[in-house]
Amino acid sequence: MERRAHPSRLEPPPPRHLGRLVEERRARQAEERRSAERDVSALSEMDAVAPPPVPDWMVDGERRRGRGALSNAAGRFEPQAREAFDDGWQSLDDLPPFRTSVTVEKPRTIINRNDSPDVGFDRSINPYRGCEHGCVYCFARPTHAYQGLSAGLDFETRLFAKPDAPELLAKELSKPGYEPRTIALGINTDAYQPIEREWRLTRRILEVLSDFGHPVGIVTKSALVLRDLDILAPMAERGLAKVALSVTSLDPKLARIMEPRAATPPRRLDTIRRLSEAGVPTAVLVAPVIPAVTDAEMERILDAAVAAGASEAGYVMLRVPLEIRDLFREWLLAHFPDRYRHVLSLLKELHGGREYDSTFGQRMTGSGPYAWTMARRFEIAVERLGLNRRHTRLTTRHFSRPPRKGEQLSLFGEEA
Repeated sequence: MERRAHPSRLEPPPPRHLGRLVEERRARQAEERRSAERDVSALSEMDAVAPPPVPDWMVDGERRRGRGALSNAAGRFEPQAREAFDDGWQSLDDLPPFRTSVTVEKPRTIINRNDSPDVGFDRSINPYRGCEHGCVYCFARPTHAYQGLSAGLDFETRLFAKPDAPELLAKELSKPGYEPRTIALGINTDAYQPIEREWRLTRRILEVLSDFGHPVGIVTKSALVLRDLDILAPMAERGLAKVALSVTSLDPKLARIMEPRAATPPRRLDTIRRLSEAGVPTAVLVAPVIPAVTDAEMERILDAAVAAGASEAGYVMLRVPLEIRDLFREWLLAHFPDRYRHVLSLLKELHGGREYDSTFGQRMTGSGPYAWTMARRFEIAVERLGLNRRHTRLTTRHFSRPPRKGEQLSLFGEEA
């Protein structure tokens, strides 16, 4: 049987002044929240970094699987901009994934010249335009705009090959007025990117350089360079070849989202080891150093490279000219949203308040306290590990123009 409390035993209602106190406490809490929001807003206004971008042209993940860029905005020279738009009929579901295509390019010359004081060479060869490695930070991406293409996914998928490159090179080296100096191979885009397996242009270029006794320096992220050890090792014995491997991170997961189709960090270190064992002078490039993302790994990368046999080292800070700025922002926001503002703040500190400064002497290393710290860290690590004590200088004393087919030599070894 249910027992009911006697009316005299019920608790009396709370005094009216207690309800007023509760309301006042809630009002104070609401005012404190509004004050905190105003403080956060003021801090955001003081922050020099722009708010995160919201790209309307972001490409669906399935269509860009295995690629570095997240979008494919029109090139900067194009009069019109196009973007995918869902009209409600699920038409975007029918769009095919981005696949690699190669177009033949027919240049008139193959040796590129430059007068930049920031690099140690004045000539280079790029057998390919565009790069399937898909490194999101690649400084060469904006060059695709000259083809009417995007610096985004087009740069990684719509490639150009120069099949006449070896013949053009032999023709230029054979000119009477040509003066030999070290040629840098694959500087703008990687000469050992995946399509080299089929096109073999880099190998044929090395064969020409070997025949002429011409020095060459190679920078790559690919283990495919080991395929050409039969050419590189004899050239190295004559002081004609050296190779640098770019290592951005030792973290395979991070490397995969930054450089989706480049060799994994362990394979790059193994490539350094095998090149060194074969007698090819080998260097490591900690490049690029991304503030608050890969900068903590500088010493570990140098340690691992020395253990693998590297004798020289260098580093380059992140550069984001032209379209790369927006591509990098998209990538950073997608993969490291918690570090977005911090990374861009450090990037601006490197370049005097801007995200990029193209001034010679500044663009590769930056300036300011953060740049100074990275430079000192590199110098201390290099000194501790014994790197850069001797720089391999390639020689031009073996350079000679081999006789052309059907050309007869004189009895004294001179061209008739």
